[in-house]
Amino acid sequence: MRLFLEKIRLALLKRSGKAANKKNHAAWAAKGYNNAPRISFVFQTHNKSVAMEHLVPKLRKVANAEIIVIDDGSDIDHTARLARLLTGANEFLFRANDLYENVTYDRCLRLANGDFVALLQDDDDFDTLQWVDDAVRHFDAHPEMVILGGKNALEMHFDDAAKMFDSRAVAVEAGTDFCYAMAVNRAPMWVRRSLFLEHLKHIDFRLAPFQFDDDELCARAWMQGLQVGWYDAQFKSLTAGGMRLWNRAFTQEQMARNGRLLYERCASERDAIAQKVAEAQNTLL
Repeated sequence: MRLFLEKIRLALLKRSGKAANKKNHAAWAAKGYNNAPRISFVFQTHNKSVAMEHLVPKLRKVANAEIIVIDDGSDIDHTARLARLLTGANEFLFRANDLYENVTYDRCLRLANGDFVALLQDDDDFDTLQWVDDAVRHFDAHPEMVILGGKNALEMHFDDAAKMFDSRAVAVEAGTDFCYAMAVNRAPMWVRRSLFLEHLKHIDFRLAPFQFDDDELCARAWMQGLQVGWYDAQFKSLTAGGMRLWNRAFTQEQMARNGRLLYERCASERDAIAQKVAEAQNTLL
């Protein structure tokens, strides 16, 4: 019945002409849509629309960029707030139903049009936009680099007895502007989209819904002859992270599950990856 009444309402609008000529090309062009931005910012968020209201205006100052916010299963009031926030022609709201990072980041890497895609979290914050300029500069200087992390440079370790994976942060020498790393983690985690789509193609769905898929992606990049770099984005924590807020027990479960999967996938390649990292690092000396 409701659909029938809606059909009648729209038919009357059509006959009256009141709904005609609501849009035109000049109005569309004035929105300033950019189909080929240099940078895509992709945020993962759940019930943190207030944090996004703080972060999105900062990123609007970046020229030649687009903003994609993944609303992953938020309560409806947060979804509504995000819809009101993202009003620009180059601002997009991607709604998912608790699919988590592996799936949603992967989908949005295909939705994004930027040359460089920054995968971000809703608890990230920054005082200036220097981290954006620095990332682009490093990508321009290292054309084989597909991933650039701004949080931790990581070493991959494997426990043969338990057949488990572990990663540990590397102590980077003070003042280091850039280095290669076995792996980096989010966020920010930058991706050169062209190399990702051509060589890596996807985030490994065997590790879904989350945990260690960023490590696997970095390992696979090195194994395919690409490079992974690190720089200090100087991010700070805006709020408590979602894994600690919503998924503490689930995170432990995923660490155990994916630790075994990553051991099977990468343990035999660990030394070869370390050698590739060392060789790349020597080119910087």
